[in-house]
Amino acid sequence: MTLRILFLSHNFYPDIGGIEVNSDILAHSFTEFGHDVHLLTWSKDPSNKKFSYSVIRNPNKRTLFKEHAWAELVFENNPSLRLAWPNLFFRKPSVIALNTWISRVNGKIGFQDRIKLLWLKRASKVIAVSDAIRKRCWPSAIVIANPYRSDEFRIIPEIKRTKEFVFLGRLVSDKGADHAIKALKQLILLRHEVNIVMDKFTLTIIGSGPEQKNLYKLIQDQQMEPYVKFTGPLSGENLVVCLNQHRFLLVPSLWEEPFGNVVLEAMACGCLPIVSDGGGLPTAVGEAGLKFRRGDINSLVSTIINVINNPELEHQLKIAAIPHLKKHYPEKVAAQYLNVIELAYNNNF
Repeated sequence: MTLRILFLSHNFYPDIGGIEVNSDILAHSFTEFGHDVHLLTWSKDPSNKKFSYSVIRNPNKRTLFKEHAWAELVFENNPSLRLAWPNLFFRKPSVIALNTWISRVNGKIGFQDRIKLLWLKRASKVIAVSDAIRKRCWPSAIVIANPYRSDEFRIIPEIKRTKEFVFLGRLVSDKGADHAIKALKQLILLRHEVNIVMDKFTLTIIGSGPEQKNLYKLIQDQQMEPYVKFTGPLSGENLVVCLNQHRFLLVPSLWEEPFGNVVLEAMACGCLPIVSDGGGLPTAVGEAGLKFRRGDINSLVSTIINVINNPELEHQLKIAAIPHLKKHYPEKVAAQYLNVIELAYNNNF
């Protein structure tokens, strides 16, 4: 079966984020499976980068109606009402993927969220990227975990892992980079008391954001300058090389992450992920990493000490990463999406 799929992604390349990356992976994979894909987005791209599928940017009303008339099915990678509303008239089958929470930052349901929930009722089927999102937002959703760029994120054997910990993410308070710094400080203070088997105590922070100045001050106050390094934002091969130099990924998010693509990316580069237990992070890490109590620095420290002093545990987790990552290959995830999409088209729901 070949379908004309109208793929809606509110944001897209060159914008940076998990949804943007997933949109590219899925749209490309749908095309590889033989479908005709048109992607609509509000994101502008001065470079006019070409993709394996059609990308229509910043569409006007005429273009929106033209594309909806062309489509046999509408796929929204997260609710995209400003791009999707013409389907009220065309009534094409639709599938909506939930990539994040339908709520305000404080967890309350606002007016916009109520509109999105009403919109979801029109969908032929709803997909959630984690069980946490399914439970909170749409209990009848099908859970399909996110893919990662398996052609890009990989182990480079010739690179030696000379560094210990890496944090990857936007430097905002909810991401918990300060908890990573404080945990490292505790490890240094405890290294003789609990006989921590580690040559170097290092933390690399990859990313940028409004909390950067506060993190610099924290490092100075804790006298951690020799141990913590900021790289700024990294992407592409530079990011892959940096991850390959590290042993552990720390994801101490205070916010309940909807999923956590960085877990898969770092795991694919050979890092062992240690993540907070909120939201979709347990889904992302599976049985191939370690979880600690969200917001609890002592729990993070004890989890780190446990794996550092237990080489067999670290080895078992590295082995578990191989089948775990295979489940997130783009072609496997896309096949699950297309199964839902084709069933929706055939009106089997």
